[in-house]
Amino acid sequence: AFIFFGSRSSKTFKPKKNIPEGSHQYELLKHAEATLGSGNLRMAVMLPEGEDLNEWVAVNTVDFFNQINMLYGTITDFCTEESCPVMSAGPKYEYHWADGTNIKKPIKCSAPKYIDYLMTWVQDQLDDETLFPSKIGVPFPKNFMSVAKTILKRLFRVYAHIYHQHFDPVIQLQEEAHLNTSFKHFIFFVQEFNLVDRRELAPLQELIEKLTSKDR
Repeated sequence: AFIFFGSRSSKTFKPKKNIPEGSHQYELLKHAEATLGSGNLRMAVMLPEGEDLNEWVAVNTVDFFNQINMLYGTITDFCTEESCPVMSAGPKYEYHWADGTNIKKPIKCSAPKYIDYLMTWVQDQLDDETLFPSKIGVPFPKNFMSVAKTILKRLFRVYAHIYHQHFDPVIQLQEEAHLNTSFKHFIFFVQEFNLVDRRELAPLQELIEKLTSKDR
């Protein structure tokens, strides 16, 4: 089974979003990776001294997009129109897609279609230089935080879907530790800066309590 996984571990669902090397954002990303290595996630997510909050949120949002992209990429074979005719996170939560521009009225669709819409939409936001400026000295827009919050709220739904509907293949593929570490980092980050409403996190409330209780 391991060889099978090795051959597709590099598969991402959408192309990876790269942060240009040598840029300040790249330095921030490297800082984030180094502090994550220390094992203390509460410390790792804190705004580094003297840094701009918008930029810190931007770099981490890109990183979470890439992580979820990879995690979902490993289980796309299991998330199909047949297995997941609706986008759900357990029996109590179902998501309908709307992006406010192309699709204004929420539509009910399968999970693979929903996640495709969602990741394409996030990608478009991340590629928009007026929203996520990559050049030094270009200011972030005034509405940046609300855009970032919407992105993170939606990315959470992919974690929730994977945990609720596809946890067995995650275990078979030996991706459980990877998924838990990624999600724990995500939760600590959004909690630190109050980026996702508690109500939105409800589908994984028990897991969140379990993952965060050891680090209080």
